[in-house]
Amino acid sequence: MSKKNVLLLCGGGSTEHEVSLVSVKYISECLSSIPTVDLTKIEIDKSGHWVDERGKKYLLDAKGYLRAFEQDGNPGKKIDYAVPCIHGYPGETGDIQSYFEMIGLPYLGCNSETSKMCFNKITTKMWATALGVENTPYIFITEASEGSVRKVKAFQAEHGDMVVKASNQGSSVGCYLVEKGTDPAETLQKAFKYSPFVLVEKRLRPRELEVSAYEFDGKLQISYPGEIVCPSNFYSYEEKYSSKSHTTTTTKAENVTPEQVKLITDYSTKLFYGLKLRHFSRIDFFLDHGKIYLNEINTFPGLTPISMFPKMMEANGHSFKKFLEQHINGL
Repeated sequence: MSKKNVLLLCGGGSTEHEVSLVSVKYISECLSSIPTVDLTKIEIDKSGHWVDERGKKYLLDAKGYLRAFEQDGNPGKKIDYAVPCIHGYPGETGDIQSYFEMIGLPYLGCNSETSKMCFNKITTKMWATALGVENTPYIFITEASEGSVRKVKAFQAEHGDMVVKASNQGSSVGCYLVEKGTDPAETLQKAFKYSPFVLVEKRLRPRELEVSAYEFDGKLQISYPGEIVCPSNFYSYEEKYSSKSHTTTTTKAENVTPEQVKLITDYSTKLFYGLKLRHFSRIDFFLDHGKIYLNEINTFPGLTPISMFPKMMEANGHSFKKFLEQHINGL
């Protein structure tokens, strides 16, 4: 089989830029070890420039050629397949996928429409409800007006502690805990700095379970639920990525009943097909007082050394390298 020119795109310039750079190391190692792949890695830096490891600028033209930004007589390299390892904008938001679709370039991951829907926490919850997947009580607001604050306070009076989330962010960026009796106005202002919409959820103190959902050998695979154990019961950005984190993970959650595992699998299957997820996603759930709730869907899950997705895939008996090889080669 002839080699394919694969573009590995990372960075992105969003608040999750650094996380993307950590994830790309793992995926780069996997891609580099596939004999049918001729890999080119490009970073979208914080200024929006596409640069290689030497800082040379490139662009991907409308015919799918990756070429130097400054004309040097080289027509560039025809890209056969793209892997957008970008957390947040413009990867998980669907923007880069829209461009790939415009120029007819095959790529790994969910399409532009699904990426956009799942990155917005509000539309994810709306779709989950429509598909019969239970999720936590919530409201959302579109501005930090006095009327919106009153609406949030009424929700707070009913449900107590709340979690305020910028709707269009990942990696717990723009995510805040507001305890019962605390004025939420200032926190809402903070969240609106990250997103035009803000989600307000009832705070649970649940177990956090998640599965790897992916297509392997032409079939949808749902891993056994793994678990994130966070001592603070609030999985913040620092708990996810800081070297001082006390959070631990396991690829096989203990003390989960067969009925709960089946419900998580059924919910994940509904979401994968109902939202037209593609190739792979990590789907997160809460287990609270015996009930299963959807937390969120990650259309490009983290691939850092401590990330759960590749670990759960491996525990499920499948190689991430083989997964990449299958999709790149259309097997």
